Amino acid sequence: MPSWWEGLASHLATHRHTFYAADALTHTAGLVIDTGSTDPHTLLAEARRTRPWLSRLLADFFHAQQLLMAPAGSEDAQAAALRERRIQAVPAPLRPAVRAFEAALVAQRENSERLGLRPNQLKTIEIRLDTIRDLALHIHAQGHTSWAGVNVTDVEVFLACNPARRASWLAGLRQFFSHAHRTGVVLHNPAAAVEAPQSRGFRGSTLTLHEQRALYRRWSAGKDVLPHEAFIGLAALLHAATTTELRHLTLDHISTVSRTVRFPGRSVDLSLDNATWRALEGCLAHRSALHTDNPHVLVTRLTRVTTGPAGAAHVRDSLAPVGLLPRVLRSTRLLTLASELDVKQLTVALGMSYAGTAHYR
Repeated sequence: MPSWWEGLASHLATHRHTFYAADALTHTAGLVIDTGSTDPHTLLAEARRTRPWLSRLLADFFHAQQLLMAPAGSEDAQAAALRERRIQAVPAPLRPAVRAFEAALVAQRENSERLGLRPNQLKTIEIRLDTIRDLALHIHAQGHTSWAGVNVTDVEVFLACNPARRASWLAGLRQFFSHAHRTGVVLHNPAAAVEAPQSRGFRGSTLTLHEQRALYRRWSAGKDVLPHEAFIGLAALLHAATTTELRHLTLDHISTVSRTVRFPGRSVDLSLDNATWRALEGCLAHRSALHTDNPHVLVTRLTRVTTGPAGAAHVRDSLAPVGLLPRVLRSTRLLTLASELDVKQLTVALGMSYAGTAHYR
């Protein structure tokens, strides 16, 4: 009998339905018999080959019990699959250049991480590939079978399809064609001469002071408000927390003695006000009621039996009762902070770039 067998049985009894737990134990016993080993690495590899449905369960248990190291780059692997899906959507004649561009973006991100610089977010790379995929589909429908024949007119026609996203699309096109020019795919950069005039400063949606006060009363004194809604709302409205910071916030980031939190990606501890701290305590009580080994603060019905963070959709859907997106709350707070604090202080406190904070001034 494996030394971890009783722990697995207890884990399944706590986190899974009885019938499912019994079935999982039976198949795990079959893995031990088939492989003749109780080594977690061996069993997990065999489960991935013969019983894929069981591999996620075993991986989460072994990682939680520290019998296996947590998989490095699991988020990177998921992002790589998303990027590959976008590349496969590009017409075959145009695909090699897009794949080379994707490899260059990933290499640039890895180099920035090694040098301690601010790397491109994985989401940014996906947005760039979205733009190039859409352009490839557009020009292929016009009869282009290579990037060499794309000219300024083709770029302008494509950008005219969505004027609201002209600046974002043009940034991606310039980056792609610059890479294509350096690698000899095209003889000139057709996006270099194209412009996307835009007004300086923030132009997004924000909340009035009256609306902010109404939301604060709801989340600080509301009796029927779910704990995740209250904490997400107050953290974004008062502390400019991002969706990513909220999703990846774990117990290790919280100090109950000093009542401080260090959101992932920030370099300073943040002292929470009474309302936000009570909302955080509500989330922790909800997490304890789930009897989960997931280390994250925001634990859902789907993530309670895993060790991964909640999805971005959960953060967004938690604010559905008030009909707002987290970014609106964050932007409202950033505008206030940008007018009251020095840019350098703001960049250090929130872990943002200078360009990002200057956008709100």
